[in-house]
Amino acid sequence: MSQHVEVRSASAGTERIGLKILLAISFCHLLNDMLQSLIPAIYPQLKESFHLSFTQIGLITLTYQMTGSLLQPLVGISTDLRPQPYSLAVGMASTLVGLLALSVAPSFGLLLLAVGLVGTGSSIFHPEASRVARMASAGQYGLAQSIFQVGGNAGTSAGPLLAALVVLPLGRQSLAWFSVFALLGMLILARVGIWSKRRQAASHGQRRLQPAQQRAGSAQAARGPMLILLVLMFSKFFYTTSLHSYLIFYLIHKFQVSVQSAQVHLFVFLFGGALGTMLGGPIGDRIGRKQVIWWSIFGVAPFTLALPHANLFWTGPLTFIIGLMMASAFPAIVVYGQELFPGKVGTVSGMFFGLAFGLAGIGAALLGNVADARGIDFVYQVCAWLPLLGLAAVFLPDLGHNGQQEEREA
Repeated sequence: MSQHVEVRSASAGTERIGLKILLAISFCHLLNDMLQSLIPAIYPQLKESFHLSFTQIGLITLTYQMTGSLLQPLVGISTDLRPQPYSLAVGMASTLVGLLALSVAPSFGLLLLAVGLVGTGSSIFHPEASRVARMASAGQYGLAQSIFQVGGNAGTSAGPLLAALVVLPLGRQSLAWFSVFALLGMLILARVGIWSKRRQAASHGQRRLQPAQQRAGSAQAARGPMLILLVLMFSKFFYTTSLHSYLIFYLIHKFQVSVQSAQVHLFVFLFGGALGTMLGGPIGDRIGRKQVIWWSIFGVAPFTLALPHANLFWTGPLTFIIGLMMASAFPAIVVYGQELFPGKVGTVSGMFFGLAFGLAGIGAALLGNVADARGIDFVYQVCAWLPLLGLAAVFLPDLGHNGQQEEREA
């Protein structure tokens, strides 16, 4: 057995990272998240066209969030049991159909169906794409996750801009034009599926199943660290949602700036987040995931506590630093979770991406209610303390490179 492990370790060490595959799924992640982010960007147009109440707008968000978050762990579990390399293209096809339906839907009920299809496409895409990133990583798991995730960050930022330039001036029917991007994504992901199927077939004979008792012990030992990761996810995504959803309103209220100026500050925050996502993974490969998680969440607390008291000049640098540091945690969290549960890449990825999506939606709704009741300033004064929950990261076991070794042995 030891000889077998040595051969596997040697092959993993000489294997080159699949950069073309990583760039392909990162680009498709950009397309996927860009198309998703068109939905909230056209809410004002939908409200006017269908004479919707805010409750109905909330139902659209709920439908999209539920299909886009709750289904992801189920998809991950399913693909762990039986890998589906072509499910990536199927997920993008669901998004394509949803966009076409959204562009022509004549009733509120069909609007809900359309956004549900887009959310379902996202649920299918993320777990399997994260698995492909790990397969193409050649052991550089954090770097691979960062490359994959930064595409999503870029797409989320681009969606509202495209909606402002195309959909709002030309009308809801112009959403159909964006189906071309979904079709392009399907073609690329079909090629990725071919690569993934060949890779799985080639490695199938090299896998060794762990004894059931060892797997059960490993899962039991991982429950405590997983609970800590969930606390850290709550801290991170509730705080970043406060900036992503309400920073523009906060700046206009506190400093009386124009909408355009506030949008520039939001872009600075989002740019910091994209840079942090790119850096968090490879830094975790070098110094360990725990250290990145610790410094990214708990370490940002001085800056979040300072933000409510900063003037307009210092708000820009502070939001950039906050975006950079907090975003760097997510690639490390995903890879750390994958190393806690070897062989459950799809399940873990689906859970974390789904949880991120769900927490962001819940956080936006709750913080909006708080802002209505107590004011937008109060939101930032309270949320500033959330990163202190990052202190829980001190209780995470330091996996080092054990997670990688365990996976090679599995």
